[in-house]
Amino acid sequence: MTAPVPTTQRQRRERVPAVLVLEDGRTFRGQAYGATGETYGEAVFNTGMSGYQETLTDPSYHRQVVVMTAPQIGNTGWNDEDDESKRIWVAGYVVRDPARVASNWRSRRSLDDELVNQGIVGISGIDTRALTRHLRERGAMRCGIFSGEALADRSALLAKVQNSPEMKGADLCAEVATTEPYVVPAIGEKRFTVAALDLGIKAMTPQRMAERGIEVHVLPADATLEDVYAVRPDGVFFSNGPGDPATADHQVAVAQGVLERRTPFFGICFGNQILGRALGFGTYKLKYGHRGINQPVQDRTTGKVEVTAHNHGFAVNAPLDEVSDTPYGRVEVSHVCLNDDVVEGLQALDVPAFSVQYHPEAAAGPHDAAYLFDRFVKLMEGQRA
Repeated sequence: MTAPVPTTQRQRRERVPAVLVLEDGRTFRGQAYGATGETYGEAVFNTGMSGYQETLTDPSYHRQVVVMTAPQIGNTGWNDEDDESKRIWVAGYVVRDPARVASNWRSRRSLDDELVNQGIVGISGIDTRALTRHLRERGAMRCGIFSGEALADRSALLAKVQNSPEMKGADLCAEVATTEPYVVPAIGEKRFTVAALDLGIKAMTPQRMAERGIEVHVLPADATLEDVYAVRPDGVFFSNGPGDPATADHQVAVAQGVLERRTPFFGICFGNQILGRALGFGTYKLKYGHRGINQPVQDRTTGKVEVTAHNHGFAVNAPLDEVSDTPYGRVEVSHVCLNDDVVEGLQALDVPAFSVQYHPEAAAGPHDAAYLFDRFVKLMEGQRA
């Protein structure tokens, strides 16, 4: 007679039913993945086939339930090197087929175990293709994931989802940003000092600048113009981050102060939207956003097409095919998404400022856009000269 095989915690969770409920009433049933309980957020989909650890720890995903379109997730486990911040920020996680075995020389534990450790409620075993098609047709919307005791009163689940907060109008960057300034030293010889406003910054971004001899002073989201110039910067950087850019009035005012002083400015993602607002453009919410590491963008200044990493649900409303007059001089759209003509970058022609909507730090993602950090260096070199 053979001895019974012990049941692991993961196997026990796989037997726990879970339900994902969208605010329009569509329901998907599966099994618990990660922690059990309930969670709410905006349902969005990510088209990347790798880089799930960087995705989960990207602060820009705060208050979002991320649906992975790649069918199998968790193959390489979880390591201690690739986190983009100090914690997982997604509100919930949705996968079709969790890997049963993690295989990578840097892996320290499974993805499932890390989700449990950090209390992230997820669901597996659902048709993520059908869910993604639904979100593409209907748009990103609020959702809830429920498992374990949270399923006790199933009749109340939809009402709970519909009473949860919306992403439009959400002011979130201060919730993910550092509360105290810190410095990322230059690697090798120090060439420049940059003041970086943390709106949800990823760890690889100051790393990419440090590799180019930049000492980066990372400041809280509520830093004032005086705080920015207290570090005597050669350039100013505004990071990625979550929430609706229409709420970022303080950061817009700081960016306008930087433009008035003609200090070289570089912004990515949320920083691009803030620069757009500072220049006088509006912003709007995309139907379902761009999220993944395979988005085609054209750099109109060179004509080159790049494959890029995206994570944004809002965009700048600026004219694509004409130079715009703004209070700070002429501005043109420098980058555009080839899938849907969304503005992916701005270039000021009369002040030293530019921005992109995507993530050139390539964590995770392709390295096609790494040149943008060199462009920032050249902007500071030109200003110093």
